[in-house]
Amino acid sequence: MSATTPFASPLPPPGPIRAAALRHALIAGVRRVIARRDALNKINVFPVPDGDTGNNLALTLSTVLTGALQRRAGGVGRLLRRVGDEAIDGARGNSGAILAQFFSGLADAVGSRASLDRRGLAEAARAASRSARSAMADPKEGTMISVIHAFAEALVHAAEQGERQELRAWFESALAQARIALQRTPDQLPVLRKAGVVDAGAQGFVDLLEGIGDFLARRGASGPADGADDRSDLDIGDVHDALHAELDDIDPRHRWCTECLLVGEGLDRAGLQAAMSDLGADCVVVAGGAHRVKVHAHVARPSAMFEALGRFGRVESTKADDMLAQARTASAPGGCVVVTDSSADLPDGLADALNLHVIPLRVNFGEQDYLDRVGISPAEFYARLRHEHLLPRTSQPPVGDFRRQFDFLLSHHAEVVYIGLSRAVSGTLQAAEAAAQRGDASRTHVFDTANAAGGQALLAIAAAEKAATGAAAAEVLAHVAALKPKTLTFALARDIRHAVRGGRVPRWAGWIASVLRATPIARVVPEGRLKPCAALFGETRAPERFAAYVAKQVPAGTRWRLIVGHCDAADDAAALLASLKARLDIAEGWLVETGPAVGAHAGPGALVACLQPVAL
Repeated sequence: MSATTPFASPLPPPGPIRAAALRHALIAGVRRVIARRDALNKINVFPVPDGDTGNNLALTLSTVLTGALQRRAGGVGRLLRRVGDEAIDGARGNSGAILAQFFSGLADAVGSRASLDRRGLAEAARAASRSARSAMADPKEGTMISVIHAFAEALVHAAEQGERQELRAWFESALAQARIALQRTPDQLPVLRKAGVVDAGAQGFVDLLEGIGDFLARRGASGPADGADDRSDLDIGDVHDALHAELDDIDPRHRWCTECLLVGEGLDRAGLQAAMSDLGADCVVVAGGAHRVKVHAHVARPSAMFEALGRFGRVESTKADDMLAQARTASAPGGCVVVTDSSADLPDGLADALNLHVIPLRVNFGEQDYLDRVGISPAEFYARLRHEHLLPRTSQPPVGDFRRQFDFLLSHHAEVVYIGLSRAVSGTLQAAEAAAQRGDASRTHVFDTANAAGGQALLAIAAAEKAATGAAAAEVLAHVAALKPKTLTFALARDIRHAVRGGRVPRWAGWIASVLRATPIARVVPEGRLKPCAALFGETRAPERFAAYVAKQVPAGTRWRLIVGHCDAADDAAALLASLKARLDIAEGWLVETGPAVGAHAGPGALVACLQPVAL
């Protein structure tokens, strides 16, 4: 009998949802979000217009795509547990942490089940929605959590209404409600209505669902569907121009978008949220379970956040992004943008003024790892260096730190130029090159300054100034290449054992300095290494005698830019700066505190003088 006759038997209930099909559906959804990364960046204006929601979601989901979703799983529960754990470990940003908690909550609700029916998946999605909301200290309607809630409730309603409904139709009915909730987000958050966009995180969740829907419809989901959201064609300025005047109003108490992974036993998520509240943190998300938790918050001092969290467990995978710098880039996109690392001793305020971005190196005392200048300030570093017997060590940023920064900048600029620490003394440049090759290599350029400290900073400043004129990357690189051999760095080390231990100065030089009670002077040679070249005997007027030596080594009749750096020796540095100004033609002179990345090797009391000609 034909199934179309009135006497046809009812359709059998749909079969169970198994791990293989769920894995392929998630792959399709993840790929769609990654493909839509730039469009999501463009509409990111909440909680601040820093233009990185697309990157954060893409990075979070890339961890899952290259991990849990590449391996077959013995059941739905096992698959979702892997997805949840890896999403927590790889979560980036507010939206990434919320999505990670959704997956983690989904895994908790499913447990060890090998397969699910629609009602079971719907109830698990409802539990996951509640879990995602509970991860936020101050949930805001009109964001991703609103759309997640609408989708989960629609799944439950559809499962209750039509037990024999075809799987695709069941999912599409819930997706339709998610789309409606997405379109309501501007009515719930005035900042979205002002910019004329929907919430970027919420849009990313809908993109994930639409990728899954495409898979169910057997259309594929390697990229956006035909007729994709017109917002993908928005010029970034259209979204952010209305908010540009408000960038100066970003609360300094919440300037840093900070996160880390916390590992321990019996981690108390409520206690963690309370600790973040005590710090006055904003946009707090505490995602994970009893053993691994990703904490995200906007704070004034990342070091204070990491210290507070360290009382609960082991702090790993620290990250802190300057949202004011990101917002500035997002609101004023351009051709070429310059980035350097924290070895460069930049004068206060110049990075902000020149849209110059900084990637922190890592510093550790024993097992505790810190972000240079972000997780630990120079003052905190030198206090520990003077009073602890444990000598610090430094390491280059992971490739992922460079990749994340490059990807963000390339979403708003045509090209990126990285002005890096000397290859001869660190693996930092190599990490940047690896990140460039894994990303958009044709638009990412890595420059070896063969320098450090103020010398590296002077080259980074020159590059950023050139880029600000509208110069393309090739012109910027040619400009700094011409300045490179003329940028001179000299150092006076009061405690040479740090440089000897780190291999920056030969052991024989340390032995001679100790025996003769001399204070060695070194200079950065063309190949990028620090080489001893002279010594001062006695402590009397050391800054002035160091200035006299430097003045004799540099070309006469030249007008200079000057950076004087010091390792917890501000008075001596001021004397050095004044003495150099008296001996040389100084157009601009800055006094800076040398950061931990250099101070770990130079030691307390060290002075650094760096000069660059004003004009070629």
